Amino acid sequence: MIYNIAIDGPAGAGKSTIARRVAKELSFIYVDTGAMYRAMAFYLLREGVDRNNTELIGDTCQNAEISIEYQDGEQIVLLNGENVNAYLRTEEVGNMASVSSAVPRVREKLLSLQRKLAKDMSVVMDGRDIGTTILPDADVKIYLTASSLPRARRRYLELQEKGETCNLDEIQKDIEERDQRDMNREISPLRQADDAVLVDSSDLTIEQVVDRILEIFRSKTEKEVSHES
Repeated sequence: MIYNIAIDGPAGAGKSTIARRVAKELSFIYVDTGAMYRAMAFYLLREGVDRNNTELIGDTCQNAEISIEYQDGEQIVLLNGENVNAYLRTEEVGNMASVSSAVPRVREKLLSLQRKLAKDMSVVMDGRDIGTTILPDADVKIYLTASSLPRARRRYLELQEKGETCNLDEIQKDIEERDQRDMNREISPLRQADDAVLVDSSDLTIEQVVDRILEIFRSKTEKEVSHES
Protein backbone atom coordinates (compact mmCIF):
# COMPACT_ATOMS: atom_id res chain seq x y z
CA MET A 1 0.00 0.00 0.00
CA ILE A 2 1.19 3.50 -0.84
CA TYR A 3 1.09 6.20 1.85
CA ASN A 4 1.82 9.93 1.60
CA ILE A 5 2.85 12.14 4.53
CA ALA A 6 2.78 15.91 3.99
CA ILE A 7 4.77 18.18 6.30
CA ASP A 8 4.25 21.93 5.92
CA GLY A 9 5.52 24.86 7.91
CA PRO A 10 7.58 28.06 7.92
CA ALA A 11 11.30 28.38 7.20
CA GLY A 12 13.56 27.05 9.94
CA ALA A 13 10.97 24.87 11.68
CA GLY A 14 13.08 21.78 11.04
CA LYS A 15 10.89 20.31 8.29
CA SER A 16 13.70 18.82 6.20
CA THR A 17 15.51 17.19 9.14
CA ILE A 18 12.28 15.81 10.57
CA ALA A 19 10.93 14.61 7.21
CA ARG A 20 14.17 12.76 6.43
CA ARG A 21 14.09 10.94 9.75
CA VAL A 22 10.41 10.05 9.51
CA ALA A 23 10.97 8.70 5.99
CA LYS A 24 13.93 6.64 7.17
CA GLU A 25 11.96 5.18 10.09
CA LEU A 26 9.13 4.14 7.75
CA SER A 27 11.36 3.17 4.79
CA PHE A 28 9.56 5.78 2.65
CA ILE A 29 11.11 8.04 0.02
CA TYR A 30 11.90 11.55 1.24
CA VAL A 31 11.05 14.25 -1.29
CA ASP A 32 12.52 17.62 -0.38
CA THR A 33 10.41 20.05 -2.41
CA GLY A 34 12.25 22.97 -0.84
CA ALA A 35 15.48 21.66 -2.34
CA MET A 36 13.80 21.53 -5.74
CA TYR A 37 12.71 25.16 -5.42
CA ARG A 38 16.17 26.10 -4.18
CA ALA A 39 17.67 24.39 -7.22
CA MET A 40 15.43 26.52 -9.41
CA ALA A 41 16.42 29.63 -7.43
CA PHE A 42 20.10 28.73 -7.85
CA TYR A 43 19.54 28.39 -11.60
CA LEU A 44 17.85 31.81 -11.74
CA LEU A 45 20.71 33.40 -9.78
CA ARG A 46 23.28 31.72 -12.01
CA GLU A 47 21.44 33.13 -15.04
CA GLY A 48 21.50 36.61 -13.49
CA VAL A 49 17.72 36.98 -13.34
CA ASP A 50 16.36 39.97 -11.39
CA ARG A 51 14.30 38.63 -8.48
CA ASN A 52 11.72 41.38 -9.06
CA ASN A 53 11.14 40.49 -12.72
CA THR A 54 8.47 37.78 -12.45
CA GLU A 55 7.95 37.58 -16.20
CA LEU A 56 11.63 36.86 -16.80
CA ILE A 57 11.64 34.35 -13.93
CA GLY A 58 8.72 32.56 -15.59
CA ASP A 59 10.46 32.50 -18.96
CA THR A 60 13.88 31.46 -17.66
CA CYS A 61 12.64 28.65 -15.43
CA GLN A 62 11.42 26.74 -18.49
CA ASN A 63 15.04 25.94 -19.36
CA ALA A 64 15.74 24.25 -16.02
CA GLU A 65 15.25 20.51 -15.65
CA ILE A 66 15.23 19.44 -12.01
CA SER A 67 15.04 15.89 -10.73
CA ILE A 68 15.78 13.86 -7.61
CA GLU A 69 17.83 10.68 -7.41
CA TYR A 70 19.17 8.56 -4.59
CA GLN A 71 22.84 7.58 -4.58
CA ASP A 72 24.07 5.40 -1.71
CA GLY A 73 21.00 6.42 0.28
CA GLU A 74 21.62 10.15 -0.19
CA GLN A 75 19.17 12.40 -1.97
CA ILE A 76 20.79 14.12 -4.94
CA VAL A 77 19.17 17.14 -6.59
CA LEU A 78 20.05 17.37 -10.26
CA LEU A 79 19.83 20.65 -12.18
CA ASN A 80 20.18 20.00 -15.89
CA GLY A 81 22.10 16.84 -14.98
CA GLU A 82 24.42 18.56 -12.45
CA ASN A 83 24.48 17.65 -8.76
CA VAL A 84 23.79 21.02 -7.08
CA ASN A 85 23.38 19.87 -3.45
CA ALA A 86 26.39 21.94 -2.36
CA TYR A 87 24.83 25.22 -3.52
CA LEU A 88 21.31 25.00 -2.13
CA ARG A 89 21.57 26.14 1.49
CA THR A 90 22.97 29.67 1.18
CA GLU A 91 20.94 32.66 2.38
CA GLU A 92 21.03 34.16 -1.13
CA VAL A 93 19.48 31.04 -2.65
CA GLY A 94 16.92 30.80 0.17
CA ASN A 95 15.78 34.38 -0.33
CA MET A 96 15.51 33.94 -4.10
CA ALA A 97 13.55 30.72 -3.58
CA SER A 98 11.05 32.53 -1.36
CA VAL A 99 10.41 35.00 -4.19
CA SER A 100 10.55 32.70 -7.21
CA SER A 101 8.39 29.98 -5.62
CA ALA A 102 5.46 32.41 -5.70
CA VAL A 103 5.67 32.66 -9.51
CA PRO A 104 2.93 30.45 -11.02
CA ARG A 105 5.05 29.17 -13.92
CA VAL A 106 7.79 28.06 -11.52
CA ARG A 107 5.27 26.12 -9.45
CA GLU A 108 3.71 24.52 -12.52
CA LYS A 109 7.16 23.39 -13.67
CA LEU A 110 7.76 21.40 -10.48
CA LEU A 111 4.26 20.34 -9.48
CA SER A 112 3.81 17.43 -11.90
CA LEU A 113 7.09 15.75 -10.87
CA GLN A 114 6.21 15.98 -7.18
CA ARG A 115 2.76 14.49 -7.70
CA LYS A 116 4.11 11.67 -9.86
CA LEU A 117 6.58 10.67 -7.14
CA ALA A 118 3.77 10.55 -4.58
CA LYS A 119 1.55 8.49 -6.90
CA ASP A 120 4.21 5.88 -7.60
CA MET A 121 5.63 5.33 -4.11
CA SER A 122 5.21 6.02 -0.39
CA VAL A 123 6.72 9.42 0.33
CA VAL A 124 7.30 11.99 3.02
CA MET A 125 7.18 15.41 1.39
CA ASP A 126 7.86 18.72 3.08
CA GLY A 127 7.42 22.31 1.97
CA ARG A 128 5.03 25.26 2.27
CA ASP A 129 1.90 23.96 0.52
CA ILE A 130 2.15 20.18 0.39
CA GLY A 131 -1.04 19.43 2.32
CA THR A 132 -3.00 22.34 0.87
CA THR A 133 -1.99 22.22 -2.80
CA ILE A 134 0.45 19.53 -3.92
CA LEU A 135 -0.92 16.50 -2.02
CA PRO A 136 -4.37 17.57 -0.79
CA ASP A 137 -5.30 13.89 -0.34
CA ALA A 138 -2.21 12.95 1.70
CA ASP A 139 -2.90 10.27 4.31
CA VAL A 140 -1.29 12.33 7.08
CA LYS A 141 -0.76 16.09 7.14
CA ILE A 142 1.49 17.82 9.66
CA TYR A 143 1.91 21.57 10.17
CA LEU A 144 5.32 21.89 11.82
CA THR A 145 6.08 25.27 13.30
CA ALA A 146 8.11 27.10 15.97
CA SER A 147 8.40 30.70 17.10
CA SER A 148 10.87 32.86 15.16
CA LEU A 149 13.62 33.01 17.82
CA PRO A 150 14.20 29.24 18.14
CA ARG A 151 14.19 29.02 14.34
CA ALA A 152 16.72 31.85 14.10
CA ARG A 153 18.95 30.19 16.72
CA ARG A 154 18.95 26.94 14.77
CA ARG A 155 19.91 28.73 11.57
CA TYR A 156 22.56 30.76 13.42
CA LEU A 157 24.19 27.57 14.74
CA GLU A 158 24.08 25.96 11.28
CA LEU A 159 25.86 28.93 9.73
CA GLN A 160 28.41 29.08 12.56
CA GLU A 161 29.24 25.41 12.06
CA LYS A 162 29.95 26.20 8.42
CA GLY A 163 32.30 28.99 9.49
CA GLU A 164 30.06 31.76 8.13
CA THR A 165 29.81 35.14 9.86
CA CYS A 166 26.22 35.82 10.92
CA ASN A 167 24.06 37.92 13.21
CA LEU A 168 21.21 36.36 15.21
CA ASP A 169 18.99 39.47 15.11
CA GLU A 170 19.37 39.78 11.36
CA ILE A 171 18.59 36.10 10.86
CA GLN A 172 15.46 36.43 12.99
CA LYS A 173 14.38 39.50 11.02
CA ASP A 174 14.94 37.64 7.73
CA ILE A 175 12.87 34.70 8.99
CA GLU A 176 9.99 36.94 10.06
CA GLU A 177 10.06 38.78 6.72
CA ARG A 178 10.09 35.47 4.85
CA ASP A 179 7.12 34.28 6.93
CA GLN A 180 5.17 37.36 5.87
CA ARG A 181 6.00 36.82 2.20
CA ASP A 182 5.15 33.14 2.34
CA MET A 183 1.87 33.63 4.21
CA ASN A 184 0.67 36.53 2.08
CA ARG A 185 1.70 35.48 -1.40
CA GLU A 186 -1.11 35.20 -3.91
CA ILE A 187 -0.28 31.68 -5.12
CA SER A 188 -0.44 28.82 -2.58
CA PRO A 189 0.26 30.86 0.56
CA LEU A 190 1.72 29.16 3.62
CA ARG A 191 -1.13 28.04 5.88
CA GLN A 192 -2.18 25.07 7.94
CA ALA A 193 -4.49 22.68 6.08
CA ASP A 194 -7.84 22.21 7.78
CA ASP A 195 -7.10 18.53 8.41
CA ALA A 196 -3.44 18.95 9.38
CA VAL A 197 -2.14 18.23 12.88
CA LEU A 198 -0.24 21.15 14.44
CA VAL A 199 3.16 20.23 15.91
CA ASP A 200 5.11 23.04 17.61
CA SER A 201 8.82 22.19 17.78
CA SER A 202 9.89 25.27 19.78
CA ASP A 203 10.59 23.30 22.95
CA LEU A 204 10.98 19.79 21.51
CA THR A 205 14.03 17.82 20.47
CA ILE A 206 14.28 16.38 16.96
CA GLU A 207 13.65 12.90 18.37
CA GLN A 208 10.50 14.06 20.18
CA VAL A 209 9.09 15.62 17.02
CA VAL A 210 9.86 12.49 14.96
CA ASP A 211 8.21 10.29 17.60
CA ARG A 212 5.13 12.53 17.63
CA ILE A 213 4.70 12.35 13.84
CA LEU A 214 5.24 8.58 13.79
CA GLU A 215 2.61 8.27 16.52
CA ILE A 216 0.16 10.34 14.45
CA PHE A 217 0.86 8.26 11.32
CA ARG A 218 0.57 4.88 13.04
CA SER A 219 -2.58 5.89 14.87
CA LYS A 220 -4.25 6.92 11.62
CA THR A 221 -3.17 3.90 9.59
CA GLU A 222 -4.12 1.48 12.36
CA LYS A 223 -7.60 3.00 12.44
CA GLU A 224 -7.88 2.62 8.65
CA VAL A 225 -6.81 -1.03 8.77
CA SER A 226 -9.22 -1.70 11.62
CA HIS A 227 -12.04 0.01 9.72
CA GLU A 228 -11.34 -1.98 6.53
CA SER A 229 -11.31 -5.28 8.39
